[in-house]
Amino acid sequence: MKNIFTFIIITSSLISCVQEKVKVNASLMPVSNTIKIDDNDTNDSIILKAAHVVPTKSQYEALKNEFIAFIHFGPNTFTRMEWGNGMEDPTIFNLQNLDTDQWCKAMVAAKMKMVIITVKHHDGFVLWQSRYTKHGIMSTPFQDGKGDILKELSESCKKYGLKLGVYLSPADLYQIENKDGLYGNLSEYSERTIPRPVEGRPFENRTTFSFNVDDYNEYFLNQLFELLTEYGPIHEVWFDGAHPKRKGGQTYNYLAWKELIKKLAPKAVIFGKQDIRWCGNESGGTRDTEWNVIPYSEDPKLMNRFGDLTEIDIGSREKLYAGKFLHYQQAETNTSIREGWFYRDDDKQKVRSADDVFDIYERSVGGNSTFLLNIPPNREGKFSDEDVKVLKEVGQRITTTYGKNLFHGAESSTKVLDKEILSFEVLDSINDEIVINTNEPITINRLIIQEAITTHGERVEKHAVDAWIDSGWKEIATASNIGYKRILRFPEVTTSKFRIRISKFRFYPAISNITAHYYKPKPPQLTISRDIEGKVNIQPKQHNFGWKPHGENASENINSGVKVYYTTDGTEPTADSEIYKESFLLESGEVKAKSEVNGEKGSLATQLFGIIKKGWKKLGEDSFSEKQKPEFAFDENPTTYWQSGEKSKPNYLEIDLGKTYDLKGFIYTPQKKHNEGMIEKGIIRISNDGKTWQLLEEFEFGNLINDPTPRTHYFKTPIKTQFVRIEAKTIAGGGRTAAIAELDFLMEE
Repeated sequence: MKNIFTFIIITSSLISCVQEKVKVNASLMPVSNTIKIDDNDTNDSIILKAAHVVPTKSQYEALKNEFIAFIHFGPNTFTRMEWGNGMEDPTIFNLQNLDTDQWCKAMVAAKMKMVIITVKHHDGFVLWQSRYTKHGIMSTPFQDGKGDILKELSESCKKYGLKLGVYLSPADLYQIENKDGLYGNLSEYSERTIPRPVEGRPFENRTTFSFNVDDYNEYFLNQLFELLTEYGPIHEVWFDGAHPKRKGGQTYNYLAWKELIKKLAPKAVIFGKQDIRWCGNESGGTRDTEWNVIPYSEDPKLMNRFGDLTEIDIGSREKLYAGKFLHYQQAETNTSIREGWFYRDDDKQKVRSADDVFDIYERSVGGNSTFLLNIPPNREGKFSDEDVKVLKEVGQRITTTYGKNLFHGAESSTKVLDKEILSFEVLDSINDEIVINTNEPITINRLIIQEAITTHGERVEKHAVDAWIDSGWKEIATASNIGYKRILRFPEVTTSKFRIRISKFRFYPAISNITAHYYKPKPPQLTISRDIEGKVNIQPKQHNFGWKPHGENASENINSGVKVYYTTDGTEPTADSEIYKESFLLESGEVKAKSEVNGEKGSLATQLFGIIKKGWKKLGEDSFSEKQKPEFAFDENPTTYWQSGEKSKPNYLEIDLGKTYDLKGFIYTPQKKHNEGMIEKGIIRISNDGKTWQLLEEFEFGNLINDPTPRTHYFKTPIKTQFVRIEAKTIAGGGRTAAIAELDFLMEE
């Protein structure tokens, strides 16, 4: 028996030693960029393998860029189109001036690290002096056909310390539509030497390749060779997956492209393929959980085509179980600072607010992805003033918020406070927390956590942050995964003791860096709205930007801890007024509200509401256009509207208010989609039965086209009615149809 007990003790000791050694190394197998799932792998072993998938050196360097720029520039800038057709005369690109230094100054001010330029969009027009086509900058008046936009940008990037990337569209409408075009010309595959020699234009780089390809793939490889050998180091090659038009069953030989890129630009990552993937939208939308370790059904190293991954969940445990290969492929969150990818104008094409851009920055960079923001140059070859202003403001916020680490000098494991990615703290299910003590109480509302992804991959699945408040721990933030970087945002808290807890993980998590920060919130402007049931909502005002909405309230996201005071009795809100916590019912009347943060108050917001519209019904109308129905005039949604047809006169809308009210006036909200239909002069009629109408009075509103805001008309004397008819007499600007975005009737108190 003694020998058996001795064996058990020795065995247990050995197991404990092995476990401790494994924990110290935090690895059970070699890490790799791609790991194959075997047929005999269990769910547990699949998750263990996922915990050993890491980025390549180039991928990690791309992640460290964090915030990068996109440049869409070409014929579309002058035609004001988003997609060209490939048949544009190159001279339409009538560029007279170019200031790439101005671009780079603005990008540096925004704290961007790299710029990617569309050297060829889908129209096939090229922005460099290519040997292999005349459809491009060489056939324009710019610098007498000798200009090279990519060259000038490359020189500016070197001057201002920015990395450079290129977008080369695989789709090429010029090569499709041109009678001698190479795209889909049904040419045979044969052995081709890349680059193809061109008389009088030798290459300094003497590297050559031999690929079995067709005409178009040869053309594409020749252009890649030019881009990767004559414009300085290229750090990203961006491939769009869009296909505006196909021809001849053309296919792309990505494996040949990849071989050439990896040889000529070894530091470059490839977007749209195995290195970097699309986030799944163009709006700046982000997933709450963005895993960069994702499953594939075949080996990504051998794949010729990569599809878009647009689902909300692409890397959870359940998704990994169904894979055959586990691969590190990071997300890039791309969107535009303007409504559209190309510049159109400065007066109608809206620009994102600094709040919106900063919010996307925190959600994307702080959500395990890279933020790629498009800034389209205008027809003067510069960034427009408003774009530059927003970029500067965003850069100032990044510097002010994240330029100072409030954990500097704090006490904890030096492995998480030293900013070194290769030093880390390994945790387990028992030692699952990190406590940080500061010398003095600090006030923070942002916390950054990073995993040691280059050596240990992505492992954390759930974590939380606590603050020591009133002699106890109080949870202030929670989130799921971490990966390269997680930015946690929460209402500000002041204390000298913080705790980070890891409550769920795939294998021993390795935490490399933790930093604390403070963003100075601003009391936001407010918007007050009411739904069809009569419930009033008060929220931070959304910036008017209508292109590909991401659904986030940027001001609300970045300004946590804001209080909102409101009144419904006509008085101005004070600190003694009601605090808005949730929507509330209001029969009718005026709501006034103010935001407040740290004693600083925002501007006053007011909104006058008429009677609740839940029971309203349409009685009749002269006509309506196909999509603009009468009910849209009283649906409590000012973005929808009723619009009459063009033939009937007079234009009118009749409404049953559901019951009899004492009314003192009405509010007319014009639609803002276009200038047509704004009712400048009209008539109000009322009825006792909804059939026979009598004139009440006329109304008139001025300057609607230039100022399409809600207008209020008060009746000469209050009326009692259930049935009302709005009839148009004169449409602003000589229009022929009437339109109403919203009607509200004010109740006599």
